[in-house]
Amino acid sequence: MASTSGNDERPGIAESLRARFHDGADRHPEPYRVRLHRALSWLGRAEREAEDPDARFIFLWIAFNAAYAHEFGDEQDERSLLQAFFARLVEADTAGCLHAVLFERYSGPVRTLIDNRYVFAPFWRAMRDHDGSGRWEERFNRARQAAMRSVLERDTVRLLCIVFDRLYVLRCQLVHGGATWNSRVNRAQVQDGVRLLESLVPPMLGLMIEHPGLELGAIAYPVVSR
Repeated sequence: MASTSGNDERPGIAESLRARFHDGADRHPEPYRVRLHRALSWLGRAEREAEDPDARFIFLWIAFNAAYAHEFGDEQDERSLLQAFFARLVEADTAGCLHAVLFERYSGPVRTLIDNRYVFAPFWRAMRDHDGSGRWEERFNRARQAAMRSVLERDTVRLLCIVFDRLYVLRCQLVHGGATWNSRVNRAQVQDGVRLLESLVPPMLGLMIEHPGLELGAIAYPVVSR
């Protein structure tokens, strides 16, 4: 269920998903409807951004964030929320759409992302702290080994967690001004990030539409009537 950048082979995937969503909207509780409504709106905006991969990546990330994010207590962190979200989706994904994206259609960009130190958070912390101990390299090698085990074991949930952990670093670089717009130095990871997000976010939203019973918790910013 992947989309493509530039001239989409299947234009209007957001509209197609929106039509499916509206056909069965009464099956979804209100917070769930809000999640999907917001996520689909940002997915549609990303589809219209064919010439600017930086902006396309950001809009795709917002669509993804709208789908899963919710308020959480001190006992939970964002990684645990993501892992739970991915586990629910993979369990519902009996057709293996997400698995196919990671292990078949886009295995190359996945491996490139895993091998890229510039989307590995401990690398940047070591740079900021002038840490020459090499600890970040040890962590990087362990993380790569864990990712490769996920690939060998065909562990979709764990590989999703690793991929989105890397994509989150790229998201921070762009959103917090840590990269130059349209910069030549980070084109490869932005382009790979776009390919992965536009191939993973639509089937995730499709699974949410088809499985209204997924428990995702309360949304952080509910609609407030004036």
